Amino acid sequence: MSGPAAGAAILVAPGSGLDAGAVRSAAPGHPVHEVTEPTPCACARGGVPLADVGVVLGASPRDDLSFLPGLRWVHSGAAGVDGWLAAGTLPDGVTLTSAAGNGAVPLAEHALMLMLMLSRDAPRWTAAQRRHEWDRFTHGELAGATLGVVGYGNSGRDLARKAQACHMRVQALRHTPSGPSDGDVRLLYGADGLRELLTTSDHVVVTAPLTPATRGLIGADELALLRPGAFVVVVSRGGIVDDDALADAVRAGRLGGAGLDAHATEPLSRESPLWDLPNVVVTPHNGATTRETAERGRGIALDNVARWVSGRPLRNVVDPERGY
Repeated sequence: MSGPAAGAAILVAPGSGLDAGAVRSAAPGHPVHEVTEPTPCACARGGVPLADVGVVLGASPRDDLSFLPGLRWVHSGAAGVDGWLAAGTLPDGVTLTSAAGNGAVPLAEHALMLMLMLSRDAPRWTAAQRRHEWDRFTHGELAGATLGVVGYGNSGRDLARKAQACHMRVQALRHTPSGPSDGDVRLLYGADGLRELLTTSDHVVVTAPLTPATRGLIGADELALLRPGAFVVVVSRGGIVDDDALADAVRAGRLGGAGLDAHATEPLSRESPLWDLPNVVVTPHNGATTRETAERGRGIALDNVARWVSGRPLRNVVDPERGY
């Protein structure tokens, strides 16, 4: 992406989480306008000259930005951009960047928490506590088990390090071949790699983005490949694992359980059987809802503003073909 046009303006929308003053500091010489929403009416109320706007920070896939003739770059305050690509609302020729990586640490922590809860049957302890019962039982541990990470990006790599600290063996499925291993992490690729990962892992954690290549990646046939008693954890995006097939596999006793922070339909329907299965832990897609995630997201956005001003390459540029 080339440098900005002289005097190009920046529109700061609420979805960016940014203070306009911080953006002005990162982009000296460029007008910065803070609006309640990126719409013609809001811009008119704020006296924004539409022809001058070259950047919108914090737009969402619901926003129609076609009213900005000089728009060249849109930054999404979210890490995942599947909503943008599905909506198709980004004007032609406009670069899209994301906050990818802002929630990698808490998502990896959340995945590890769900793995621990499932392997130790923590819901059973919680139920016993509510009944004031002293329920002691034999449970599992992570040490010595094999973790299969589906999606070896920011969250996947951080999870791998955390899992290795728990003395787990780690293997990971990647989209782009880059070699047989990353340190002690064994790397797998393609359909054959997915099959091998599923048949040889005790815990399968989905950290991949939702793209045309990953949508519906793990259905009933793939779940049938898992070892008896294996656990499935999803922390990135719903729609990669078939929720209905997963519920059937858990209910039938073929799997040890599931930990789900991301769901195909959100909020998860009150009628979903996943709520009531005793060996399923459901959380409302907020594994990365931390103050630190928001702060890292603001840092990524401001760094990109500084890059844009100086004509340097932007971080987290979305490739529409790959979907991230």
